[in-house]
Amino acid sequence: MSNLRGALIGCGRIGIKKHIEAFAANSDKVELVAVCDIVKKKAERAADEYKKRCGLWVVGSTKDKKTVSAQRTTYNQQRILKPQVITDYSELLDKDIDFVTIATESGNHYRITMDFLSARKHVLVEKPMALSTSHMDEMISLAKEKHLKLGVCFQNRFNPPIQELRKKIESGAFGKIFNATARILWNRNKDYYKQSSWRGTWAMDGGTLMNQCSHNIDLLQWTLGGDIEEIYAVTKNFNHKYIEAEDFGAAILKFKNGSVGIIEGTANVYPRNLEETLSVFGESGTVIIGGLAVNKIQTWRFPGEDSHPFMNLPDPETVYGNGHITLFADFANSIVHDKKPYITGEDGKKAVEIILGIYKSVKEKRPVKFPIEFSTEEMIGFKF
Repeated sequence: MSNLRGALIGCGRIGIKKHIEAFAANSDKVELVAVCDIVKKKAERAADEYKKRCGLWVVGSTKDKKTVSAQRTTYNQQRILKPQVITDYSELLDKDIDFVTIATESGNHYRITMDFLSARKHVLVEKPMALSTSHMDEMISLAKEKHLKLGVCFQNRFNPPIQELRKKIESGAFGKIFNATARILWNRNKDYYKQSSWRGTWAMDGGTLMNQCSHNIDLLQWTLGGDIEEIYAVTKNFNHKYIEAEDFGAAILKFKNGSVGIIEGTANVYPRNLEETLSVFGESGTVIIGGLAVNKIQTWRFPGEDSHPFMNLPDPETVYGNGHITLFADFANSIVHDKKPYITGEDGKKAVEIILGIYKSVKEKRPVKFPIEFSTEEMIGFKF
């Protein structure tokens, strides 16, 4: 079977660091045929990075020599060519590709996803999948209508410690789970926001909860069953007056199964990132997972168990972790075998809806019952 043909839309920070890495690592399953960014230099850099990571050097036209690194010469005698560089994603809508991955500004995820689903392409979109509950519903509905796969990049679900936690939950080892806490204690300075003008805006991003905290919020809701009854929250902009949205948020989540979730997220920790932890407490189990990207078990207590080998795992190179490679492999397999991706559009909606519920609670100064309809754009003009 020939490889799936994919394209990357958006070649900024996450696109070039993790999507390119994941495409290259899965080159036995997928072929990256195009990279797109409105800034041509970014797309060119992504194409070069892909070529480099695949261990191939492709020079000029097909008449020129193509040199394959020694360690890959036996790889099915396959040549992996440098992807096409484009600056307008609409050029790909009628091209022979199977799927796209979307790593643009958050506020553009909805429109680009809808365009590619309408063009009958499968879509793997970065978090947050959209900034509006109605937009997320439209994306999910269109994917179903077209019989296409819609996946969302919550790659930390694939972290080995998270998978170990999941096994304990599904086996019933915790007994009843009472509560869980997600803490994201990070630093984002003015230089970070200066790099991209869309960051911290209500129309295109949201604040630290939506941008920095959504991965751990996803893990929290996944751990506690996913069905929210009510949220009450407080947000502040303590130290980033040059952005519209929050740099701190705290929330209490009541789940329909009776459990309680607590969220604490901040971008104000001095002088650098401190921790990202997920703590889970049940009647017969306690687990705390921390590290740079919830990648290391800190506490593991069950009857007859008081430690775990994953307490000694190294941190990944960046806060993005290493899950994109497995995420891409799973998404490719979902297309080939016509099954649900591990993280569907419905799954991807849940964390974003929680964050939108937090914003709604703050705006209305009251607890909010679920389900909700809300958008970050409804926060425009909000005064902390």
